[in-house]
Amino acid sequence: MEIKKLAQEIIEGRRLKRNEDLSFFSFVDLNELCEGADFIRKSLCGDDINLCSIINGRSGKCSENCKFCAQSSHHQTGVEEYDFLDSEKIVDDCKKHAVKGVHRYSIVTAGRELKGNDLKKACDTYKKMNDECNIDLCASHGLLSEEAFIALKESGVSMYHANIETSKRNFPNICTTHTYEDKINSIKLAQQTGFKVCSGGIIGMGETFEDRLDMALSLSELKIESIPINALMPIKGTAYENAKHLTENEILRTVALFRFINPTARIRLAAGRSLMVDSGRKAFRSGANATITGDLLTTSGNNIDQDKEMLIGMGFSI
Repeated sequence: MEIKKLAQEIIEGRRLKRNEDLSFFSFVDLNELCEGADFIRKSLCGDDINLCSIINGRSGKCSENCKFCAQSSHHQTGVEEYDFLDSEKIVDDCKKHAVKGVHRYSIVTAGRELKGNDLKKACDTYKKMNDECNIDLCASHGLLSEEAFIALKESGVSMYHANIETSKRNFPNICTTHTYEDKINSIKLAQQTGFKVCSGGIIGMGETFEDRLDMALSLSELKIESIPINALMPIKGTAYENAKHLTENEILRTVALFRFINPTARIRLAAGRSLMVDSGRKAFRSGANATITGDLLTTSGNNIDQDKEMLIGMGFSI
């Protein structure tokens, strides 16, 4: 496979499909693959970087049994448990991130869904952030009803986050309390309600390379605009506590193939940046053009100011 030629064809409009033989992504020269992905990124997306930050708005006691998650009630991880945070605490945190130049801010809540009084609290909080903070708003609250999506939209939220996590084939291996189809239906309902959608997954959970390809293709078919790629950070007490860390090369190959298959999306580095040299510097030359950042995050290795300094130094625009 001539990677440079393929990259040029994608820039000119070609899109890779499920019925094609894409096995070459697993063995083609990594440097050539990353250079091709960076060429696509620069040609179709430019040099701007998108930064987002999150706050854990409700922690622990989750009914779902996702094997990777510290907040599942099925695991004994010692995670802090608390109900929905006070609105002023969230708004204050949002303001601090907006001042630092973060583009998007999201409340993330543990649990299958958000409803009742907690949904009302969330909507009231989003309304305050929309009024008082110069920042785009995202929400991540599980498998919501249409009414809940509408309420969030009316509160000023413009993007909804719902990871598909892995391939359709592999999903039952990581979660059985909800299905892959539940995830897809939720994403489509969010899109029908008028949301942009942020959806990606986690690599390093025992999936095959074909599973990673399948996930990238599924996200392309869903026309996802922001794709977070997480490298598993094993947490003691979860089913994956003894999982082996991915190598930097494995992560780079995945980032690059996601750019080839989703050429105009935001490929967003999420958990696992600390597994790479300089918090993923090479990944930003392998197709990535967005990241989750924050002064309280531990999976990056960098805080907001360090991320901005590194990315601006690399020639990106924030």
